[in-house]
Amino acid sequence: MSRLPFNRPLRTGGENARIAAALERGWTGGNGPAGEHCQALIRELTGTPTVLMTPSCTGALEMAALLAEVGPGDEVIVPSFTFSSTANAFVLRGATPVFVDVDRDTLNLDPARAAEAVTDRTRVVVAVHYGGVGCDMAALGALCRTHGLLLVEDAAQCIGATLDGRALGAIGDLGALSFHETKNVSCGEGGALLVNGERWAQRAEILQEKGTDRQRFARGEVDKYTWVDAGSSFLMSDVTAALLAEQLERVAQITAARLSIWDDYHAALEPLERAGVLRRPVIPPAAGHNAHLYRIMLADQATRDAVIAALAADEIAAYFHYVPLHSAPAGRRFGRVHGPMDVTEAAAEGLLRLPLWVGMTPDDVVRVADGVAAAT
Repeated sequence: MSRLPFNRPLRTGGENARIAAALERGWTGGNGPAGEHCQALIRELTGTPTVLMTPSCTGALEMAALLAEVGPGDEVIVPSFTFSSTANAFVLRGATPVFVDVDRDTLNLDPARAAEAVTDRTRVVVAVHYGGVGCDMAALGALCRTHGLLLVEDAAQCIGATLDGRALGAIGDLGALSFHETKNVSCGEGGALLVNGERWAQRAEILQEKGTDRQRFARGEVDKYTWVDAGSSFLMSDVTAALLAEQLERVAQITAARLSIWDDYHAALEPLERAGVLRRPVIPPAAGHNAHLYRIMLADQATRDAVIAALAADEIAAYFHYVPLHSAPAGRRFGRVHGPMDVTEAAAEGLLRLPLWVGMTPDDVVRVADGVAAAT
């Protein structure tokens, strides 16, 4: 049978024309017409007043860390079950990531564990919405208000996802989106910072433009621009933005197509869950997820690895996910652990992600589900 890849970046067919138009305009740097179009599309989708296009979600998180003004001696509460960029953004500023466990059902930051980890040095809580399923933002928001902390959303996997009808990334103080090739909407490499309050808006655009007030100059607010703050080159090329715009305009259709595949998986694997072979994802009622991934939880690492091998023999690519940050060399060097990590460690050993991309057929889903059943 033909190989079934884990991911296949979406092509709509209109990308080449968009890129050609950007090249023809002659504006290939950042904050050009295509980038402004992407900003407008994301503002409309999320309701966020200020959107800045960045080279990556990593860049957006690094901007959030700069805006948070954390430094040596400060602590940032993060889940251990996440990608390195979540912690790295704050480590680069000298802050200490404090790793806590995640919720068993969603694998999102556990608010109770986060509350236990707060000290007089805590400055930020980072909510990572795993798989496009929203964290308990009501609990985390209340925690942050009680202690005067910033709430940053790592919404890398969340374009098109909501919680109680609100877009993920637009609920906390700052949010970061990813448009990496593995994401639902992609442009190869790319991201966006959502600034959910006027408090940071002007400084954010200065940080993005290498610490200069160039955007004020572009709007005619100053007669020249100069270096006024710390910053870096947090700009998305307009060529990249042109590619991204082609997909952002179709986010509703893309999400619907992915949800259909996700639902097929959920139905096909229900008998295996009833038999006690695996656990399927749990989606809280308030979460409007975007089918970023479909994952199952198996009994242990040996079982998971056996299933991966069996699927690979059938030309089906399936993968585990994060090595917990608290157990990684850099995590041990730069951060500290608060409390037990039972759920995180179980997920690292038993979680398996199955192929999911627009263009998969119901027969493809049945093939994967049959492969999992045969291997367990």
